[in-house]
Amino acid sequence: MNRRHDIDALRALAFGLLILYHLSMLYVTEWGWHVKSSYLSEALQWPMLMLNRWRMDLIFLISGISTAFLMQHTTRMRDFLRQRNWRLLLPLTFGIVVVVPIQPYCQGVVNGMVEPGFMKFLARYYTAASWPEHAFDGWQHGYTWNHLWYLAYLWCYTLLLALLQPALATGVGQRLQAAFTGLRGARLLLLPALPLLLYTVALQARFPGTNDLVNDWYMHAMYFTIFAYGWCLARSSALWAELLRLRKTALAMALASGAIYLGLVLLFKASDEVSTATQWLIWTLRNLYVWTTLCAILGWAHALLNRPFRWLPWATEAVYPWYMLHQSLIVLLAYWLVPLQLGPVTEPLLIGLGTLAGCWLLTSGLVVHVPWLRPLFGLKPPSKNSLQPSWNMQESLSKK
Repeated sequence: MNRRHDIDALRALAFGLLILYHLSMLYVTEWGWHVKSSYLSEALQWPMLMLNRWRMDLIFLISGISTAFLMQHTTRMRDFLRQRNWRLLLPLTFGIVVVVPIQPYCQGVVNGMVEPGFMKFLARYYTAASWPEHAFDGWQHGYTWNHLWYLAYLWCYTLLLALLQPALATGVGQRLQAAFTGLRGARLLLLPALPLLLYTVALQARFPGTNDLVNDWYMHAMYFTIFAYGWCLARSSALWAELLRLRKTALAMALASGAIYLGLVLLFKASDEVSTATQWLIWTLRNLYVWTTLCAILGWAHALLNRPFRWLPWATEAVYPWYMLHQSLIVLLAYWLVPLQLGPVTEPLLIGLGTLAGCWLLTSGLVVHVPWLRPLFGLKPPSKNSLQPSWNMQESLSKK
């Protein structure tokens, strides 16, 4: 099987986009976050909204693709699950205990509900004691996983998919997979969006996104379905060829549906009442925009990125530690720099460059060179092949 460099490259770019998104959360008006700058921009809301609609769907889609190929290369499901536990739950636990706590500390101090002094904060934080209401995100539980929620969700979806393997191997399961992998043309660009629309109509109002795992049923339905789409896609070379062929059409549909969706959102933003028909139209356009955007990204990535770029070995190794570290660095730098009132250009530039520098120094200067740190950041022990580009996100992010 030929190495799929486009998946490795797309995975690195998707997580790079995540870093940019979290940096922008400091500055977007009306969107709450752990720490906020005084230099807020209402204009950021609209590109952020459009990006937010599919950014995590793309990551779960790539995760599903990767999971399929890992399963194909593992003879026993028990070994596969053991590897997933090691590559997902260990970094999640380490991240919650070591990497994330600086975020609730900074947020709590900024909110005036946590006394300055990080070691004093940790002494209380590690007991999972109660905190003042809204001291930080996750105050109800006494601790938080913040951006590392993705690892918990991915582990659950991987486990569920593994448990479903016997059912998927039956005749009914095979026909269900064939119904997806057999989609061509307009059916491929339209039909997979229908379940997403159904979840939006039935679940979104009742279960708004929380990232708390237990009560997040709307997002579970969306993310697991996209994850399953990726798993099916990875098993069909014909479907990849169709996405490649449809990439221009998919891009045109994504731009058109996204533009109309955004126009309607802007038009009815200040309206207290939206008719049922209009709301359904908005939901339909939103989910069509999400799915066609994913199709366009996969098709264009396959056309443009399926080559052994020189930066791929480094990116493949670095992406998991960068994912774990970046938000804590953004929050910490914002905690230090926002009070200095450095200006609307200097402040984000310093926080952004500081985040990149911190991720690079900690990852390339420390994590990859210390054998006992590597598994804590989701990396395999060093070997002669550890710096070779892997086309498979799941293997690299858990190597997610």
